[in-house]
Amino acid sequence: MTPAAIVSKVWSFCNLLRDDGVGYGDYLEQLTFLLFIKMADEYSKAPYNRKIGIPKQYSWDSLLSKKGSVLEDHYTMLLKELGSKSGMIGQIFVKAQNKIQDPAKLSKLISMIDGEKWIVLGADIKGEIYESLLEKNAEDTKSGAGQYFTPRALIRTMVECIRPEPKKSISDPACGTGGFFLAAYDFLVKNYDLDKSEKEFLKVKTFQGNEIVASTRRLCLMNLFLHNIGEMTQEDIFVSSNDALVSDTGTRFDYVLANPPFGKKSSMTITNQEGEQEREDLTYNRQDFWVTTSNKQLNFVQHIKTILKTTGHAAVVVPDNVLFEGGAGETVRRKLLETADLHTILRLPTGIFYANGVKANVIFFDNKPAAKSPWTKEIWIYDYRTNVRHTLKRSTLKFDDLSDFIRCYNPENRNKRKATWSDKAPEGRWRKFTYDEIVSRDKCSLDISWLKDDNATDLDNLPEPRELAEEIISGLKSASDRFQAVLNELIGTK
Repeated sequence: MTPAAIVSKVWSFCNLLRDDGVGYGDYLEQLTFLLFIKMADEYSKAPYNRKIGIPKQYSWDSLLSKKGSVLEDHYTMLLKELGSKSGMIGQIFVKAQNKIQDPAKLSKLISMIDGEKWIVLGADIKGEIYESLLEKNAEDTKSGAGQYFTPRALIRTMVECIRPEPKKSISDPACGTGGFFLAAYDFLVKNYDLDKSEKEFLKVKTFQGNEIVASTRRLCLMNLFLHNIGEMTQEDIFVSSNDALVSDTGTRFDYVLANPPFGKKSSMTITNQEGEQEREDLTYNRQDFWVTTSNKQLNFVQHIKTILKTTGHAAVVVPDNVLFEGGAGETVRRKLLETADLHTILRLPTGIFYANGVKANVIFFDNKPAAKSPWTKEIWIYDYRTNVRHTLKRSTLKFDDLSDFIRCYNPENRNKRKATWSDKAPEGRWRKFTYDEIVSRDKCSLDISWLKDDNATDLDNLPEPRELAEEIISGLKSASDRFQAVLNELIGTK
């Protein structure tokens, strides 16, 4: 059976369970639990004969041999027991619950999974199946899963530009379902003839991430495991449940690839004396940060700068407010320009993220050792936003859409870049700005555009009404961010 056919079969069963109130995310979790146990069973038998760490009374055969309420009770106990284990197994099953209340449908799902030999499927095929399911889950806007899913075309583009090398460490402090790790893994496997020690390093030592949402972390671990990253009995888990922003662990990485969660402020909900719930801004007081702020994205930029080796490279998705906000935002930008080489910005179009109306960019920078003069000499900006139309369904972002950016970025030799913009070619999307030009701008703003918006003048070729509505929402959100930045500055001056 082809991967597409397996995905169709597995997903069609999800539609059946929806009648019982089992959502996409819940279904994907149950699928993860059962798939892990089935693969563990396959590994425990010839020719592998591996120790899998799952007690015999909770093996795959124990599920196959039971029906009705006995199966339901046994499955519930199995989830609880495996969740108490240490290492990979414990992290996959932590706080696991049975969401399938109909034992007949649970039995049918077990039979469906039992019908495939999952280990003999290549890691690329298993991974493709699971990634397809994750993307389908992200499309379910009601579940909110889209916030943990970065467009794979964008991830692959960022990896192609960074070009990670073997036996070097890669971090993502907000790793979601592990998209950046998988793209980096694929790049390393396809572009290098890895020896035994390099393969082992890639499998268990290359990646380190954080994901504070338990359900998302288990999906990430399973996604990586299906792609041959990590061991079933591994004790040292490379995806931490800790909030990456709380402290500096002291570990330094060669690369950081990340798309920190959107949402401007870090906050927590508290109950006041009247019993009413209030949201309170959450700030992180860290000695290694240039500025204390409740702006989540600014904190992630500072954290990523900290955890990079002095020879490290980063590619990070950030919303527009990181590029233009005053106060703390200006401080972070100026410090980043001084202490690192912020060499490239990719302006992204709307319509590519599952969060509506998001205006975002990718910043690429190299960390550097301490120096008296600023490390950033020039910033190259590629405008893939102006006059670019994408939607999540009818015109999705594809890797080929960003091929011109990769060519302009010139990952093989960044010193030999050529601008496509000039006075004679005002439509060029690739343009260079010097350090002096940047720091002389109001608030050291990096929110720079120069292309004429055709929609402002060409009334005969307006976008579809839905696209216009999305742009209006995006514009309103952007305006709100700017007004909030002004308000923050006014409050700060009192």
